[in-house]
Amino acid sequence: MSSVTVVGAGTMGSGIAQVLAQAGYEVFILDTTEELVSKGFNGIKQSLNRLQQKGKLTESDVERIMGLIKPGTDLKEACSSEIVIEAIYENMDAKKRLFRELDNVCDPQTIFASNTSSLSITEMAFATSRPDRVIGMHFFNPVPIMQLVEIVKGLATSEETVAKVREVAEKLGKKPVIAGETPGFIVNRLLIPMINEAILLLGEGVATASDIDTAMTAGANHPIGPLALADLIGLDVCLAIMETLHREIGDDKYRPALLLKQMVKAGYLGRKTGKGFYKYN
Repeated sequence: MSSVTVVGAGTMGSGIAQVLAQAGYEVFILDTTEELVSKGFNGIKQSLNRLQQKGKLTESDVERIMGLIKPGTDLKEACSSEIVIEAIYENMDAKKRLFRELDNVCDPQTIFASNTSSLSITEMAFATSRPDRVIGMHFFNPVPIMQLVEIVKGLATSEETVAKVREVAEKLGKKPVIAGETPGFIVNRLLIPMINEAILLLGEGVATASDIDTAMTAGANHPIGPLALADLIGLDVCLAIMETLHREIGDDKYRPALLLKQMVKAGYLGRKTGKGFYKYN
């Protein structure tokens, strides 16, 4: 396998494209506008330049990696790739629409992988003519640093597809885990309710954000507290996953905290907006 397409040039998509190119794959990174693609492309270059400054890459390494990345806006660019990784925003209708469009331009053997953090792979798969070749490939932010990739099987996903995607993840230096389909998969099924509970504690005035986070870093040996982690993930993303868990599983223990809803409505989304449970420069 030599060519992979990433659709979506945001934080996750550009991170995925970077690690693919670092592993030697030719990567097409696509988005809806030249502006979005350029922003993602430049973000990759800045990330690689930081690695060069730290002595982890040479100047020739950076040039070689950037030379493998081909930005564009036409989905037909994906037709030569053996895997297409979807990394657009977390909306089922948008993802199904994208996969239907890709289904019309890609070879029937092309694998479609979704970077979704919680949505149904099976539902996406049956929007295409190749449900056996649709799979979840959930990376974690920041992609160049985080080692885990959740490989999620839909109802019809073939074992051959699982094996090929696992092989790619391992070539990227990641640690893949295989999960059957459930809302939130493994990590978010465990993690997001904990974050939600921390927000409930804060909203009830039980403790400050700093003390809640210190309790979990010093008392449970977590590397980062749940509220600081929520800011890193993005409170809008946390809310979307929590709503998916609540809707799909139907248990009120997954009901999003009112404070979380209020902060998203206010635009306090965490690090990406400069304000969440903490303030950022």
